[in-house]
Amino acid sequence: MIMNKVVLIRHGESQWNQLNKFTGWHDVELSQNGKHEAKNTGLLLKKEKFFFDYSHTSMLKRAIYTLQYILKELNQPWLSVQKSWRLNERHYGALEGYNKDEIIKKYGHEQVLLWRRSFNICPPMINIEDKRFPGYDIRYSNIDVNKLPKGESLELTIQRVIPYWKKFIYPQLKQRKKILIVAHGNSLRALMQYLNKIDTEKIIELEIPTAVPIILEFNEKQIPIKWYYLK
Repeated sequence: MIMNKVVLIRHGESQWNQLNKFTGWHDVELSQNGKHEAKNTGLLLKKEKFFFDYSHTSMLKRAIYTLQYILKELNQPWLSVQKSWRLNERHYGALEGYNKDEIIKKYGHEQVLLWRRSFNICPPMINIEDKRFPGYDIRYSNIDVNKLPKGESLELTIQRVIPYWKKFIYPQLKQRKKILIVAHGNSLRALMQYLNKIDTEKIIELEIPTAVPIILEFNEKQIPIKWYYLK
């Protein structure tokens, strides 16, 4: 018996998605297409009569703005929104800001594939003097600098995402609240692996398209029983 649903959505296309750049924690705007995707997603959820009690997103504006567009279409701009760095995209370390094709030319396709698609292999790390280190960003000033990443594998991303689920989202689910999470490809992979017990080799193959809702259905014991894309 289905008791509740949680909706996961990756942000709409960003300007750096368009430019084929490693983005990670870099704070880029949505592209025009990304804004259009977000609005259409809101209309789709409205058509399917979704309504939410709580929403969660990252500290990055491509996810925040996607959520805002969706809530506008749902006529729920007043909805409670909680933002956390723990829902941010995986940090791509020294690769951030570089075009993916240029990095492939420099390091080779196999090496880049390992960095992008391995479960526990990190990209080249940045050091704390690098301006790309999140410790220089005011939005993370209240976070222990030792917790901020200098580069992450999917495994490390999972280690910061799941505590957030357990502390903030799961208690809402237990109260049978309707929850919307707008985040990023890898932070959503982290949740999908944990909730659906997906093998570490299979999870890296899971494609999460921009602005396509993933519906997670839970039984009366808050155990996931099914998931699917809403299109």
